[in-house]
Amino acid sequence: MTARKDLYDLGETPPLGHVPERMYAAVIRQSRFGDPRTAFAVEVVETPSLGPRQVLVWVMAAGVNYNNVWAALGRPVDVIDARRRRGEPEDFHIGGSDASGVVWAVGPEARGVHVGDEVVIHAGTWDEDAADIPLGADPITSSSAGLWGYEVNYGGFGQFTRVHDYQVLPKPERLTWEQAGAYMLVGATAYRQLMGWPPHTVRPGDPVLIWGGSGGLGSMAIQIVKDAGGIPIAVVSDDARIEWCLRLGAQGVINRTDPAFTHWGRLPDVDDAEAFGAWMRGARAFGTRFWEVLGERRAPRIVFEHPGEATIPTSVFMVDNAGMVVICAGTTGYNADVDLRYLWMRQKRLQGSHFANTEQCAALNALVASGRIDPALSRTFPLSAIGEAHGLMHENRHPPGNMAILVNARREGMSTLD
Repeated sequence: MTARKDLYDLGETPPLGHVPERMYAAVIRQSRFGDPRTAFAVEVVETPSLGPRQVLVWVMAAGVNYNNVWAALGRPVDVIDARRRRGEPEDFHIGGSDASGVVWAVGPEARGVHVGDEVVIHAGTWDEDAADIPLGADPITSSSAGLWGYEVNYGGFGQFTRVHDYQVLPKPERLTWEQAGAYMLVGATAYRQLMGWPPHTVRPGDPVLIWGGSGGLGSMAIQIVKDAGGIPIAVVSDDARIEWCLRLGAQGVINRTDPAFTHWGRLPDVDDAEAFGAWMRGARAFGTRFWEVLGERRAPRIVFEHPGEATIPTSVFMVDNAGMVVICAGTTGYNADVDLRYLWMRQKRLQGSHFANTEQCAALNALVASGRIDPALSRTFPLSAIGEAHGLMHENRHPPGNMAILVNARREGMSTLD
C-alpha cells in the first residue's frame, strides 16, 4: 500500500482522494508586487479546505490570462488587500482563472460531480443564495459575482484548487491537459460577447470586426463567428500574426500599424476642426480597408472590443446602423471617448460584457469538445516559468493564441490516473 504523505512534489500523484495537508503553488505576495517576472514564487502553502457545494481539483494544467498580470502588478486593484477587507485571512494570492484536472474531493451537498472526474473549470463565481439571483438576475451580473483566480483565491496555479460545483465541466476527451487548461476564460468571454446579447448575436453573413485577432480572446472570437456563419475580419499589430488569424478562419486581416491609420487614442474635441478632421481621415481610411478585406461596402454588424481607450472611437464610428460594439476589457486604457451623435442618431449599441454564465460556458465547452472550436494553444511553460509567461503577456510579446502552465501534468496528454 502506498504511504500517504502531507506534501507531494509537482507531478507526483497522491492516491486518488487523498488530500495532503500542504501543496505547492505559484504565489503572489504584496512585497513582490511589480514586474510579473518576479512577482510569482513557487511556495508551499496549506491545501484549502472545502465548504458546502465546493470541490477540490488536482490541477494538471492552467491557462495564462491578463488578469494575473494585473494581480502581479498590484494594480488597478490590490486583490490581496481587497479580500482581506472582506474578512478573508490569506496574505497571498494564488491566481489562475483557467484549469484542467481531476476532482479529488467534494464538499457537503456538492452536486453533479464525483471524485475521479476529469474536468475543466470556468471562472465565474457567485453566491447562489444571493437575493438578486432568485429575482431573475443572470448569475454573472449578480452583486455577489467574482472571478475565480483573480477576485477569488486558490486559482489554478496551485497543485489543488477550490471551486464551486457549478464551475466544473467535463474535460473534452480529445484534448491534452494543457489544451484543456487554456481556453475556457477567453472562450466563454468571447462566446457571451458574440452570442449572449440578443438581438445582436452573430447571424449567417454578418460581418464582425475583431480587435486583437491573434490574442487569446481574438483567437476564440474568430472561430465562434466562423462557426455561427458570420464573416470574421481580424485586426492585428504585426504582419507576422496575419497567417495565424487566417488559419483560424478569418476572411481577412487588417494591420492597425499601417501608416494610413493615424487616429488611435482619445477622440479630439469635435469643435477643433483641424484635429477632428485629421482623426476622421484616419478612421475613414480604416473603414475603407475594412471594405477592401470584406470585399464589399458593408459595415460590421458587431464589433468585438477589448482594447478600449485606443479603439472605442473607431469602433463606434465603424459599426453599422443599429449594430453593437461589445466590450469586455480596456487593455489600452479605461477613458474611452464616444461621439454621441453616431450613437444616438444611428441607433448603435455600446454593450459591456463580463465573462459568462454557466450555460454559456457549457455551450462553449460543447463546441470545443465537438472539434468545432480549437483551444488555439501556442506555448506551454512549467510552473517554475510562470513569471516569464506573464511577463511576455505584460510586454505584448507573447505568442499568438493561448498559453498554458503545466502544474501536475508531466508530459503532453498524460492522465493523472495512468
